[in-house]
Amino acid sequence: MRGWRTLSLQARQMLAASVALVAFLGLTGYALDRAFVQTAQNALRERLANLANAYIQESEFDRTGAFISPEIPPDTRLLSPGSGLYANVRGEGLSWESASALGRSLPPVEFLKPAEKRFEGPLRIVDARGLENSVYAYSMGVIWESAGDYPITFSVFEDAGQIQDQVNVFRRALWGYLVMAALLLLLVQILVLRWSLLPLRDVERELSRVRQGRSQRLSGRHPRELESITESINSLIESERSHLERSRNTLSDLAHSLKTPLAVLRSRLDADASHEELRAEVGAQVQRMNEIVSYQLSRAARSGHALYSAPLEIEPRAEEIVAGLEKVYASKGVFCEFEIDPAARFHGELGDLQELMGNLVENAFKWARKRVLLTVTVEPAPDNRRPGVSFVVDDDGPGIPPEQVERLLQRGVRGDERVQGHGIGLSIVQDIVAAYRGELTVAKAPELGGARFAVRFPPAY
Repeated sequence: MRGWRTLSLQARQMLAASVALVAFLGLTGYALDRAFVQTAQNALRERLANLANAYIQESEFDRTGAFISPEIPPDTRLLSPGSGLYANVRGEGLSWESASALGRSLPPVEFLKPAEKRFEGPLRIVDARGLENSVYAYSMGVIWESAGDYPITFSVFEDAGQIQDQVNVFRRALWGYLVMAALLLLLVQILVLRWSLLPLRDVERELSRVRQGRSQRLSGRHPRELESITESINSLIESERSHLERSRNTLSDLAHSLKTPLAVLRSRLDADASHEELRAEVGAQVQRMNEIVSYQLSRAARSGHALYSAPLEIEPRAEEIVAGLEKVYASKGVFCEFEIDPAARFHGELGDLQELMGNLVENAFKWARKRVLLTVTVEPAPDNRRPGVSFVVDDDGPGIPPEQVERLLQRGVRGDERVQGHGIGLSIVQDIVAAYRGELTVAKAPELGGARFAVRFPPAY
């Protein structure tokens, strides 16, 4: 069973197609063989019927009731013993056989009613040497009026070997042609399979190039049926590279951020500060380093690749976040409104959804005067793609100067560089958006007059 499961796709298709082809040609050959045998038997029946009618028309009975056969029969083989064609007549007190039946024991034939006809065979026949053979028989019941309405049964027999020879010749030709057709079709089948599976082999070669580092991604030149697979593989490759890049950036940021506290401690040691001053400075710098490490670790663990995550409902999570923020900012009396499509779903990690909405809404609460508006809409997807989703957070605060937007969204800016404006939470938002291949834009809120943060995640496979 393991061997069957490890067969290649080409081997599976070749095996299945070959079995189907052999079965089809076998059934076709059997059907044609039976049709030819039936046709040959029908032709023999017609020939024996015509011979019997012609023989009877030229025969007669004498005054004594003896059967007189024609001097020259319709087929001269009836005159030659052992010729393979025989005739006999049966009636009450009458038994006649043609000269060709000399030394042959013809099979018994049942007496037939007038005008009754019967074709039988193959029937057993024995010659004078005791050798067995087979014959086909055509019999007909006749009323001989000139003999006083005398009923007789006239039978004609022909050796089955003749029809069998015809069938054997046909079978040799039939199965020879079918074997050649099978070989030709198998060759065509191999070529078609190789051609149809060529895109899969191309994908395999491209994956090998990616593993070896000679290519960055799969090409887009693939049949429509493979587009979804190749796009998903490219997404996985890009996600892994993005994750590795984020990890490197996080380690680099962490190392760079720790340089300043360590340098401060080194300078205080070199300055021979007092025990109390050094203790206070160490406590402050340790606290700072702890905050830096916690923040960078949260950035590294927070977002991730979620191509196949289960869809998450957005509205219940938004209600939880806003309920907590309204308590924190109760003294400001900020009111948050929702416009959330009930069908909206986030395809990703729950922590990413909470961080995304939490930071956007908290920044809005922080800078709003009285009103915050959270809008979530669904972007329909074509074909079999999953739908996209958009988050828009508006506030009625002072807004963001246009010249500050580009710096605010720069990648790699440390947290303390983002405190001004909407705070360090925007770096987390930006990383989440980048991880999910979304878009983040900052503009002026058209209705509330403050800042608008819009995040769009497009439809995806």
